Amino acid sequence: MDFAALGLDFHSIRNGNEERVINFIPMVLEEFPEFVATRTDIEDLYALTLNKLPARYRQAVSLVINEPVSDALIRDRMREAVRTIMARPNY
Repeated sequence: MDFAALGLDFHSIRNGNEERVINFIPMVLEEFPEFVATRTDIEDLYALTLNKLPARYRQAVSLVINEPVSDALIRDRMREAVRTIMARPNY
């Protein structure tokens, strides 16, 4: 997909929560040993968790002065997402 319009490239605009969510996936999944996650489950976990958090889009040159999304909130939303995926798998 081409992330460009009016001669501008939008690839560098990212949700600031993406990397944080990715980093918490292994930790939170360890809390659910009965859940044998497939690749699709993990992708769903990533997307569902991001959808449960307020978006934090920023450009490459953005300055972050205050981070309103705590690590605890990310982990809580991820746990909710795991429970949702376990109850309603996508396959």
